[in-house]
Amino acid sequence: MKYRMVKITKRALIAVLVILALFTSVAGYQYLTVALAPEYNPETMPLNYEVMGSGERKIVLIHGLAGSKNYWRRDLEKISGTYRLLLVDLLGFGDSPKPQSEYTLQIQLAALENIISKEGFHRGESLIVGHSLGAVLSLALFAKHPDWFKGATVIGLPFFESKGQFLEQMSSDSFFDKLAVGRYGKLFCMLHPLYIVKWFKPKNLTDDVFKDSKKHTWQSYYNSLNEVILKTDLFTLTKNIRDRKILFIQGTNDKVAPFVNVEKFTRSFNQAKLIEVQDGDHQLFLKEPFEVWKAIGDFFDEKS
Repeated sequence: MKYRMVKITKRALIAVLVILALFTSVAGYQYLTVALAPEYNPETMPLNYEVMGSGERKIVLIHGLAGSKNYWRRDLEKISGTYRLLLVDLLGFGDSPKPQSEYTLQIQLAALENIISKEGFHRGESLIVGHSLGAVLSLALFAKHPDWFKGATVIGLPFFESKGQFLEQMSSDSFFDKLAVGRYGKLFCMLHPLYIVKWFKPKNLTDDVFKDSKKHTWQSYYNSLNEVILKTDLFTLTKNIRDRKILFIQGTNDKVAPFVNVEKFTRSFNQAKLIEVQDGDHQLFLKEPFEVWKAIGDFFDEKS
């Protein structure tokens, strides 16, 4: 058997070394940022949030993974006169603290509870609305405090029967998704400053939402994905709110949160309503915000 020698030029070798040095320095900096951060203290690290609107009816808005409270600002002026809104940056995202933390479901819920009760959105007349990760947290919070809310609206709910199903779904999607959930997913998260740049901006994200997607650490992203989205047994968790009003809004072309899974999940709810958005993807709210606000308002007004 003959072997052919591959000649590597000096210039190519230098380029490879420069790229490796860049990756190492970025990953190292991101790792140290988390390692040197203080441990989470709920007493001294409240979430960043904003209360806006002057209406009597109340809505709590919870964003998704790598999002921020600014995700909900599209067409918000059209409903701010009708509703009083609580927009929250989740722990580890947006302008909220980014401490060392396991970012478990319990930790995220406790941080939200502090703000929701502080601002008086826990007295039974509010709706809680969540997208993606925020959809999981909204259902979990509603199940934990069914007396706090009149109902819930969840958009792009990432419901999976198992972690294996999630990995199979994501591995068949884009190249970036494969890396994010693969063997070296944690390292990939550390390198996010290199790929969250305008050249790689997904078409379904607005510029401001994409800009805010940089505001997290590898730990807050990786742990929130694994500890909240993948480890939460929503089917068991929501047993006590099966007879409560819950609106599901799901796109048929959602590659992150498959429509067929959510459709199956909603069958166990007695007062659930599923809005099927034809050709809608995971960011359907950003494409048709007014339609989503209208659906939420109509649902709010429906008699039980």
